[in-house]
Amino acid sequence: MKTNNRMIRINDEIKKELSEIIRADLKDPRVGVITSVLKVETTNDLKYCKVYISVLGDDEKKNEVMSVLKGAAGFIRTLIARRINLRITPEFNFILDDSLDYSFKIDKILKEINSEN
Repeated sequence: MKTNNRMIRINDEIKKELSEIIRADLKDPRVGVITSVLKVETTNDLKYCKVYISVLGDDEKKNEVMSVLKGAAGFIRTLIARRINLRITPEFNFILDDSLDYSFKIDKILKEINSEN
């Protein structure tokens, strides 16, 4: 999908607002400081938006946070519609991104290899 400057600005604005909503507006104690928005990809027609989320914690905590976010998707969409002036407010699809965990594991392995040498 080709991304033009307008879509880049929209994605950045949605990412900023989603981060703020997750941090401050969701009242669920299971979501908050441990959750961060890594990347946002909105389709060109603004109907759908993939939101890549990182959650610190074990697998149970990650699944719990993802279920809360998926359950609150309608509420989050309403808040985004109020904050960002878009013709169409996209539907959000929250995706758990484990790339940070993977990079920490690789970093740990590399440090172990270096300490052995």
